[in-house]
Amino acid sequence: MSLGTIDRTPPPFFRQGPSALTKLSVCSALAVFLMVADTRFNITQPLRTVVATVLHPVERSLRVPVDLWNGASDYLMGLQHALSNESAARADLARQAERAARVEQLLDENKRLRALLELRPALSVRSQPAEVLYDAPDPFSRKVILDRGATQGVALSSPVINEAGVLGQVTRVYPLSSEVTLLTDKDAAIPVLNPRTQARSAAFGSAAGEALELRFMAGNADVQVGDTLYTSGVDGVYPPGLVVARVTAVDRKVDTGFARIALAPAAPAGGVRQVLVLEPVGLQLPPKPEPVAEAPKRTPAKKGARK
Repeated sequence: MSLGTIDRTPPPFFRQGPSALTKLSVCSALAVFLMVADTRFNITQPLRTVVATVLHPVERSLRVPVDLWNGASDYLMGLQHALSNESAARADLARQAERAARVEQLLDENKRLRALLELRPALSVRSQPAEVLYDAPDPFSRKVILDRGATQGVALSSPVINEAGVLGQVTRVYPLSSEVTLLTDKDAAIPVLNPRTQARSAAFGSAAGEALELRFMAGNADVQVGDTLYTSGVDGVYPPGLVVARVTAVDRKVDTGFARIALAPAAPAGGVRQVLVLEPVGLQLPPKPEPVAEAPKRTPAKKGARK
């Protein structure tokens, strides 16, 4: 055997290459280098663009079943929601039709009763819109200033309301503005009517300026929590039938003969901007007839008096 044919390479067991730590260090350094180079020079951006362009049709084709499933689910849910809304709208329309029929019936009945009793129709109160400018500078009162005054025809004691109910009453009138005392003011008072019992009373503002109270009510008065009070119209200022407040608490004290009744105003003054100023009812009533002066009685002549 010639010496040239002898394999002089070491067996695999004796081969030695770079260690695992060296390989890890080299790969980590290469990864860090590639990340830094990609961040600074965007060397892999063209490769990403090519891969994204090639895979885009594949992604679209894979999303087709998911989109079909989501679209079918949305269509079925929307159809069910539309059917339920249609059913609710039909039921609401039927209720409104029934209510309209009852209203028409009540109007006809009211018209017949008024014709039978020959009652005078209710007063048509004139009104005008106004806007709240700001609160009054007095911190111990509950008053606001409106942008309507005597120039626009606002009269003293005019009621002020909004869509929720009565807000207060005009207590001062200026040429271009007016001052409104709210119902929650400590000096405010308004006659009210409880339609459940037809009992009349007066609601007064509280010292806290946030609520109302019924005063001088007997301890056994028929007043319940939840009763809604309306204007009675007996003062010649407020037209009857306007919402004033709702009973929130009834404290029947044993030691006194009166009950303490707390009310929540139907129209809170906070955040109110647009209001309606009504003309006082007293300005539309016919004037009171003046008393007729009686003629002086003639004294009878005494008997025996000389002519």
